[in-house]
Amino acid sequence: MIGRLNHVGVAVPSIEDAKATYRDLYGVPESEMTETRELAAQGVKFAFVNVANSQIELIEPLGDASPIRNFLEKNPKGGQHHICFEVADIYAARDEMMRKGATVLNEPRIGAHGTPIIFIHPKNSNGVLIELMETPKGAHA
Repeated sequence: MIGRLNHVGVAVPSIEDAKATYRDLYGVPESEMTETRELAAQGVKFAFVNVANSQIELIEPLGDASPIRNFLEKNPKGGQHHICFEVADIYAARDEMMRKGATVLNEPRIGAHGTPIIFIHPKNSNGVLIELMETPKGAHA
């Protein structure tokens, strides 16, 4: 069973421009935005915008082979890429998803929060790419 909504992933052509939008249009202070970092194994740059009840993950392509590049070719201004829910055990979640017939797009790998993640194909979730993330140890205590 899925847990809390952890974040909404938004693909953007420029994280810095997107941060400016959240700061200038929506009033999110710079202190609520993380530093932009790279996750080379997944071909992305990322930063988080902290809001009262969740986070927005801004993701930008890192190199020509980035899977985000294809998304941005179809959506040049960017857009919602995925939603991420927490699960207690990523391996149990993967096995349960597969048992139920869902298409799991990857083996568990370390995501931007430093915990294992998997993605479930949008065809299984009403057209929405779902990320399942193992709840970080010590979180939400």
